Amino acid sequence: MERKNEQIYKIALTGVMAALSYVVFTYLQIKIQLPGGDATSIHLGNAVCVLGALLLGGLYGGAGGAIGMTIGDLLDPYYILYAPKTFILKLCIGLITGLIAHRLGHISTEKDNARVLKWTIAAAVGGLLFNVIFDPLVGYFYKRLILGRPAADVTLAWNIASTSINAVTSTVVSVIVYMALRPALKRSDLFFTIENKKKLLKVQ
Repeated sequence: MERKNEQIYKIALTGVMAALSYVVFTYLQIKIQLPGGDATSIHLGNAVCVLGALLLGGLYGGAGGAIGMTIGDLLDPYYILYAPKTFILKLCIGLITGLIAHRLGHISTEKDNARVLKWTIAAAVGGLLFNVIFDPLVGYFYKRLILGRPAADVTLAWNIASTSINAVTSTVVSVIVYMALRPALKRSDLFFTIENKKKLLKVQ
């Protein structure tokens, strides 16, 4: 595949990831109403961010997941004010996952399945651990500016709990799906390797 066609295909897959993250976040979430008119949710949207980073690299995979979940926020009256925060944090999930998976673990070129699995788990855990720490933390200060301190204090514990649950479920789902897709994509000649310079090339 020519370089130009690879870029088009990569952008197209980023759009697919954006659509998938929107659908998963919007229609498969369990929303929990919180005091002060706020809400949190249990969902697998973060799994799409991680999966996209594993397949496409941190920037494109993370952008796909971030765009989809941000659109979901913009269309939900409970979350619309948090859309900027969502975009930044979900993009960071992808960037961190991609850094660990491809710059450190080289999972797209690694032949040993055991090492691929090890680095895939490490990448997913790293990206989602960032989210467990920074999503509630950033959300707390963000809510203090918008809702005031009392509301932010009340929702903090709920947000930590839901973010932790989301991290565990998203880690399991993203690792299982990636390890299942990897051989199928290779057989179909649709698997991309990611170079150290973050260039995507088709596996020969």
